[in-house]
Amino acid sequence: MDEKEFDYINVIPLVDVMLVLLTIVLTTSSFIATGMIPIELPQAKASHVETLRTQTIEIDGQRRLYLNSCPLTLSELGAAVNSLNRQTPVLIRADRDIALQVFVDVIDLIKTKGFAKVSLQTEELK
Repeated sequence: MDEKEFDYINVIPLVDVMLVLLTIVLTTSSFIATGMIPIELPQAKASHVETLRTQTIEIDGQRRLYLNSCPLTLSELGAAVNSLNRQTPVLIRADRDIALQVFVDVIDLIKTKGFAKVSLQTEELK
């Protein structure tokens, strides 16, 4: 029995593998991008290494302020952020039911202190 030579290459398995890989990439990229607020961290020289950790300000439903989970008043918050590098990213997490004035007071305090990298954490609508 003579064997017949192949006149073409079967690309269907290749297409199947590529579609599976595409599905995996798209699925994982949507998990990575969901809810992320891009923050471009400042660069430091090798001789001057300073870790700029994101500072989190939280406002709960009772209008209490927290800086990195430590309770503070608005004036104490102002004193606490004075010692921070102005390039430090600040993340604000606020309860949706708080009065707008409390939120505006915190934003005004952060902006008057000279912080440029300020972001607000939100949840995705369901």
